[in-house]
Amino acid sequence: MSTPCPTPRQLTAPHLALEQRRLYIISNSGSGHQDSDRSRDIMASVLTDAGRQFEFITIGNPARLPAAARDTAAQARQDGGIVVVAGGDGTLNTVCQALAGTGIPLGVIPQGTFNYFARTHRIPEDTEAATRCLLDAKLEAVHAGFLNDRLFLVNASLGLYPRLLEDREAYKNQLGRSRIVALISALATLSRAHRVLSVEAEVAGQSRVLRTVSLVVGNNALQLEHIGVELGDALRRGQLAAMVIRPIGTLALYGLLLRGMARRLGSAEHLESFPFTGMRITRGRQRSIKVALDGEVSRMRLPLRFRAAPQALPLLVPRDKASAETR
Repeated sequence: MSTPCPTPRQLTAPHLALEQRRLYIISNSGSGHQDSDRSRDIMASVLTDAGRQFEFITIGNPARLPAAARDTAAQARQDGGIVVVAGGDGTLNTVCQALAGTGIPLGVIPQGTFNYFARTHRIPEDTEAATRCLLDAKLEAVHAGFLNDRLFLVNASLGLYPRLLEDREAYKNQLGRSRIVALISALATLSRAHRVLSVEAEVAGQSRVLRTVSLVVGNNALQLEHIGVELGDALRRGQLAAMVIRPIGTLALYGLLLRGMARRLGSAEHLESFPFTGMRITRGRQRSIKVALDGEVSRMRLPLRFRAAPQALPLLVPRDKASAETR
């Protein structure tokens, strides 16, 4: 069952100004920062100096995060509070599952590897600067995508990409989290044999068979810009962006990776991309398939239904974006 999006009136309670609302900060201690205790100390210092009410909900075990997000959302809804996520895109995704459709304002203090969602909305990656931005923020309704009943903010994928993410997590556990480690992991994964995925896709009433190494659905204009796929305008119009990698060998995959790093992926002959608002994916009699949403890998039941959801979340963004950290 799909989650309804809030109406503009639901973006904030009329009886309580944003600066008077209590902040519930969900902090993921395993989300990429080397010193999560120091990050919390910085946040606490800024908020205490400003006289702002706040409460930390610290998560050490990722398995506890979904339940903690639901409990925190219920508390914030009861007292008109704001839920703040201090973590990466994966942590943010999990918390937003609990917030979608509630109208509860969302704040972000980015602490992941890539932080595409925060960077898109000009939220600084520096912990102190991001915390200060919460004190003088405005609400902005932001776009999201849904895969069946699950929300995604950056991308959703099937095929090779979920495997890349699983391998990246294994490398991260050994070598630490960084963009260099992510690149090393990707090179290692692409060197191994990979399967071709054959699915049936229905878009705008038209069905076709897609044979692909990986199907990625993007919902983040900044990420598309960084790899050179020119569909950012479609996303800003409230659509999603599909990217289909045709069956190719290892050397050609390395070539695609290099093109992406050089922001030229969109011109690659092995890549097909197109915008859409809704897409249905089936795969014969198969009942489930491995997918990745914002970096988190799981299995989902088929058919898969992608849909765009404009104004899905009320986000606290810097009031003065010019003073926020740039891309």
